[in-house]
Amino acid sequence: MELRSNVPTGPIEKRWEKHRFDLKLVNPANRRRSTVIVVGTGLAGGAASATLGELGYNVHSFCYQDSARRAHSIAAQGGINASKNYQNDGDSIYRLFYDTVKGGDFRARESNVYRLAEVSGNIIDQCTAQGVPFAREYGGLLDNRSFGGAQVSRTFYARGQTGQQLLLGAYQSLSRQVNAGTVKVHERHEMLDLIVVDGVARGIVTRDMVSGEIRPWLADCVVIASGGYGNVFYLSTNAKGCNTTATWRAHRLGAAFANPCFTQIHPTCIPVAGDYQSKLTLMSESLRNDGRVWVPKNPADCTKDPRTIAEGDRDYYLETRYPAFGNLVPRDIASRAAKKVCDEGRGVGPAVDGERRGVYLDFADAIKRLGKSKIEERYGNLFEMYERIAGENPYETPMRMYPASHYTMGGLWVDYNLMTTIPGLFAAGEANFSDHGANRLGASALMQGLADGYFVLPSTLAGYLAGFKGPKIADDHADVKAALGRVNERLKRLLSAPKPSRSPDSFHKELGRLVWDECGMSRTADGLRKALARIPALREEFWQGVRVTGTGEELNQTLEKAGRVADFLELGELMCIDALNREESAGGHFREEHQSEDGEAKRNDEEFSYVAAWEHTGDLSKPKLNKEPLTFEYVKPSNRSYK
Repeated sequence: MELRSNVPTGPIEKRWEKHRFDLKLVNPANRRRSTVIVVGTGLAGGAASATLGELGYNVHSFCYQDSARRAHSIAAQGGINASKNYQNDGDSIYRLFYDTVKGGDFRARESNVYRLAEVSGNIIDQCTAQGVPFAREYGGLLDNRSFGGAQVSRTFYARGQTGQQLLLGAYQSLSRQVNAGTVKVHERHEMLDLIVVDGVARGIVTRDMVSGEIRPWLADCVVIASGGYGNVFYLSTNAKGCNTTATWRAHRLGAAFANPCFTQIHPTCIPVAGDYQSKLTLMSESLRNDGRVWVPKNPADCTKDPRTIAEGDRDYYLETRYPAFGNLVPRDIASRAAKKVCDEGRGVGPAVDGERRGVYLDFADAIKRLGKSKIEERYGNLFEMYERIAGENPYETPMRMYPASHYTMGGLWVDYNLMTTIPGLFAAGEANFSDHGANRLGASALMQGLADGYFVLPSTLAGYLAGFKGPKIADDHADVKAALGRVNERLKRLLSAPKPSRSPDSFHKELGRLVWDECGMSRTADGLRKALARIPALREEFWQGVRVTGTGEELNQTLEKAGRVADFLELGELMCIDALNREESAGGHFREEHQSEDGEAKRNDEEFSYVAAWEHTGDLSKPKLNKEPLTFEYVKPSNRSYK
């Protein structure tokens, strides 16, 4: 496999502008002759479908939800970054670029990150024009707040429901194109395989989740914007339906999977309450603007009412250890710090499995300084959500938080044009690896999704289609029939395990706990080897003993779950292989053997300054590693310090 990043040369601030000019164009009259499939209707997929439809392409959009507007982007809370410098506090395109490369621990491609920063301002203009109700200052100008890993206020927000408002903006644009006839949305259709003809992506195979119908869909190119794979951990902040099937099916057919061990653990989530839980709830990073993180200094105080613990007996550990950034350090650092104090026996909240896993996020000082009404204005819906779930009033008592799986920086390898190693197959948003390196900064996921969908793909996809000479194909083509055969055979196998005895959820839960323990917030060589010994055996037990009731010709949620868990059982192994291979600590990948004397991540730039792009070989335990070297012309790698 050859990895050709296709990164343009020249001054970085001119690369995207020149590259976009050099890309070939498709005549407006010819665009309706090209068919594009977009898998996913979140911010990346919804924005791409709407924009491509507006340009005149014939677009088919697919989602497994009952409405395109229920994509998981709707759950994003805190905000979206952009280098507008409205606060006149020193922000710029270059500073956003610098912060993102540094925040990713120098494991991202510089050119892609600069482009992201460059188009960020256009996103805000686009969304404001759509009517997205961003928060505004008293005078009517757009407001900003701070997020982790930055010392400027560049995050635009709509209370604690920014993702929802941005998705509704994309959805209304999408609906306009549906009405215009350029986009056809297929709800309740799940992609189960990719159609590759003569080495080129030409369509997908879907299952109608209501009727069970399996059918192919053909196009001139395919865009996968199906999100990340955080649900491999079973307990995560992702919607229960989020899965890796679209990206993993593409990987098995030749799309390289990049940096799968780069997963993000979010530091502010409502802690696990018991063994019965199947999902965790995110509390926005924006809360760390005004909330102070602390635990008792004395383990004996952990069971006390936090309001009775004296100020001198509290350990504001982030403020103490990282005075320059305080509570707004990047997510990977805040998460590991929370784990550390809990491992020391200073965790708070109810004991689950004999451990107290929680830290306080306290708003008493902010309420005293700003008043309850101001805090309610900023975070009211988040406080209400917390009270409903935890049964505690955060205006009166500190919130309890603990890290949880939230986002994945790894994904399908893409070049500068967002094309994978399969020609004609593009990946956008969280489905690709391209912009965040080993750690994503808060409020940058929405930025990347909309940048890819509104501004990058419309240019790069046109450049591909302008030179596309593929033949017309029909449903009776041999490669189409082969893809249909793979899907039907797999479904038949899921429905007819030799010794059905366990539910898909029980396998998922066991896998998730194993991957969380050995490839979660911290990893060790011994732990990863333990996981790599167990996962193949668990996978074999799954295929022998998964119990799927019903048939494939009907609405069957158990069958849907089983297919997704089968893919997680394969991806989980690749994550551990990648983590074991990467003998360094970088961002969200923390190998306990590779840390500084004061417990910070210790990179190995000499040996691991590369993108690990894994190639499927047919043997899940022996993927082939391909390396894309990373070069840094502008932001020189250094010890990442937030102290």
